Amino acid sequence: MAARPLASGTISFGLVAIPIKLFSPIESAKTVRFNNVHKECGTRVKYQYYCPTDDRIVERDELTKGYEFAKGQFVLFSPEELKALQPEATHAVEITEFVPLDQVDPLYFDKPYYLGPDKGGAKPYRLLAEAMKQTGRAALGRYAARGKDYLVMLRPFEDGLIMQQLRYADELRPFSEVPLGDAEPKEAEIQLALQLIEQTASDEFKPEGYEDDLRNQVWELVEKKIQGEDIVAAPTEEPKAQVIDLMEALKASLSGESAAEEEEPPAKEKTPKRKAS
Repeated sequence: MAARPLASGTISFGLVAIPIKLFSPIESAKTVRFNNVHKECGTRVKYQYYCPTDDRIVERDELTKGYEFAKGQFVLFSPEELKALQPEATHAVEITEFVPLDQVDPLYFDKPYYLGPDKGGAKPYRLLAEAMKQTGRAALGRYAARGKDYLVMLRPFEDGLIMQQLRYADELRPFSEVPLGDAEPKEAEIQLALQLIEQTASDEFKPEGYEDDLRNQVWELVEKKIQGEDIVAAPTEEPKAQVIDLMEALKASLSGESAAEEEEPPAKEKTPKRKAS
């Protein structure tokens, strides 16, 4: 089934404008979601808004938006004022510069979107994607939508492009605020750690080799519950003793890896995946 676009827009750089469509790369049907249900009759409950000052339920048409500028003090905004606060949604990605892809730290990455060409945009779209792939550069730009001015990055992906929403610099806490202590590893410890890394190193990232085992277990239990079976919590494992000696822990890890290589592990049975409804 072909993906459905979330929105349409344009990419503009120089005098070139490329019509595009945005697609979500996330498969939402894979998520396990639970709702609040009335235990007596099995009906999904509805949420209500309660005003503690008037001691009553407030209807939606009585609500407005407010900003808390001091503890318990709000300045109120009408729908017209809120609309005036929101930037106009242009749905246009205005490229401002091209930077080396490896210069944008993944720490800045927020939501990704697949980009596809809209009607009449296939050739310039492929041209931009190929040029960026050959130069190893990504495009930084601005994208106004849903009441916000987004910083975005376009990057080549397979045969096309991905638009990556980025966080602004002032939205990130500096790493210097993280306490690291004053411990320094010894050279022998570093060498053992390098050996351990080398034993499990790979030159490729193969995401298909990983599955969310906990989510699969939840789906399996949910299916049992649908079939009328009772489910019980699995017994929890005792916490492992903490290894204080770093050298001993590294040596034990290396010997464990060597033993695992000598003995071929049994094939793991995959839990059947739930089909999207």
